[in-house]
Amino acid sequence: MGSRTRIYLIRHGQVEGFDNRRYNGQSDVALTAVGRRQSRQITERLAAQSLTAIYSSDLSRCAFAARCLGERHGLEPQFLASMRELHIGEWEGRTWQELQEKHPDQWQARLDDLVNYRVPGGESLQEMAQRVRPTVQTLIARHRDAEIALVGHGGVNRVILLDAIGAPLDRMFAIEQDYACLNIIDYFDDGRTTVRLLNG
Repeated sequence: MGSRTRIYLIRHGQVEGFDNRRYNGQSDVALTAVGRRQSRQITERLAAQSLTAIYSSDLSRCAFAARCLGERHGLEPQFLASMRELHIGEWEGRTWQELQEKHPDQWQARLDDLVNYRVPGGESLQEMAQRVRPTVQTLIARHRDAEIALVGHGGVNRVILLDAIGAPLDRMFAIEQDYACLNIIDYFDDGRTTVRLLNG
């Protein structure tokens, strides 16, 4: 089988405003009390794993879970701006309903070209993927034959998972990522990838 890197890929916990669907993007929204509890529960789920490193988006909703994991495993998390959520520009902090009502043409344009459409002031999904992928490849190469945790966002995690199964970016929403979910991905040195757990 050769060597492999196992990544425990985690989504952050529930955030404030969760009950009114909106684009948080790179805004540093806070976790709810439930979100903080979910983050601690993820730590317990991974308590028996032999983690050698913990990485996270540098936004606070991810950093909280990373710090909880770090305390449990005696590791100092490393925070990466490259793992931030999709920068959604002028839409950050705005609800889906508001955008559909006030900007129906832009909303439809994004639905028509999810991969390449760029909200004014933001980045496209393709551009986000281009900043996330090199980071993931660096981590895989750095931690051969080891297990690491990576705390990310719904969009970022979907990109990583789509790449792992060889699916195109336009299948973004064919994968669910619940708050504080756990994914397990094995990357083998011969180039094979296996998703062991999805949205668990």
